[in-house]
Amino acid sequence: MKKLLILSAAASAVLMAGGDISAPVEPAVAAPVVAQSSGWDFSGQAVVYYQTNDRLNGVLSDGTADSLFDRGTSFGDFGLQLRAVNKDVVAGIGAGVEVSGLSTLNLENWMVSDVMQGTGGADVDGLTDGGWISQMYLTYGIGNTTFKLGRQELPKSLSPFAFSENWNVFKNTFDAALVVNTDIANTTIVGAWVGGANHNGFGYGADMTDFNSVNDDDGIYLLTVQNKSIEGLTLTGSWYYAAEYVAGEDANILWGDANYKFGDYCVAAQVGTVMSDGFTNDDTVAFGLKAGGNFGMFDASIAYSSVDDGGIGVFNVGGVKTPLYTQMILNQGAIRWDSDSFVVRAGVKALGGKFGLAYDYSDTNDASIFGDDYQELDLTYKTKAFNDTTTLFAGYIYRDADKWADNQNILRFWARYNF
Repeated sequence: MKKLLILSAAASAVLMAGGDISAPVEPAVAAPVVAQSSGWDFSGQAVVYYQTNDRLNGVLSDGTADSLFDRGTSFGDFGLQLRAVNKDVVAGIGAGVEVSGLSTLNLENWMVSDVMQGTGGADVDGLTDGGWISQMYLTYGIGNTTFKLGRQELPKSLSPFAFSENWNVFKNTFDAALVVNTDIANTTIVGAWVGGANHNGFGYGADMTDFNSVNDDDGIYLLTVQNKSIEGLTLTGSWYYAAEYVAGEDANILWGDANYKFGDYCVAAQVGTVMSDGFTNDDTVAFGLKAGGNFGMFDASIAYSSVDDGGIGVFNVGGVKTPLYTQMILNQGAIRWDSDSFVVRAGVKALGGKFGLAYDYSDTNDASIFGDDYQELDLTYKTKAFNDTTTLFAGYIYRDADKWADNQNILRFWARYNF
């Protein structure tokens, strides 16, 4: 069933974006900056998002499924996001607010059958058109310690099991209290309490306007320590504690990342475990390795991850992605639990932007969804346009699995204008 894929793309105006995909990204925990400000700074973004595939899922092969660009297998959204930030409203207290809105612009009546992000509601208009407060927080700094309280984004490098994902129209956010301290030389210490979140899913079932508790009234506690004492080496460790999180039993998550950069090359390793007496099987244990380099206009990398069949696997409480090095566009279901995965990536800067090619082979150990194995190939292209105010993206995703009757082909396009 494995096929040779040949893709010809002639949409150079809807393609590209910079940034090397090969080298492991150095985890950077940045303290919220609290400084003097002359007033409010206003910004925002407008997004157009479209995706289509040739199967509603990966198992249809009876000819009844729609084709690429047919309404039944197409998804679309228009999004508008506005934000205002003041780093010193009064007495050193800063504030930020961000509102987000989504609409299909009535395309659900003739062009698409679903949305990339839903907004809830009791009817189709409520599902496709709506808005929410995506961020609203206060900041304060004293000495080398800063505080951020309220609805906010959390980065994956700081919080690998509760982070804001950037693959969809807008990022998911969290109701949290965050403290960052840099008193120790070359060391950043981050403490957080995460109380609630919306969920970055896919389609009508994902309601971005709905913020719920991540662990009832207890929330989830996080401690992250990052050290850069050795030149080129970044060490990051995180510990989560969630009371009565699994079947009434406490859960603890430990996750570590070591990243070493030397010249144009990088190597990285990650390891962690999800532990709870509430699991019916063993605790989750996961680890990964990655190596890559830049070679002028080219870059390349190889990554491996292994997650055993214990616990509930590797996850994000606010979305669907994982912190694993092998995470690609759509392979999270195949790599997050009971899986050994290999990913190779290559990139080239050309035509004013960046081409990326990535391939994943996952041994899914006879998982119920995929069978013995899963494969994915991602071909992407990004570029900046209109004086770098707009990012344009086009992607082709090929997916196949041992248990599926046929493969799946997906096209994804989006444009993001920042102002």
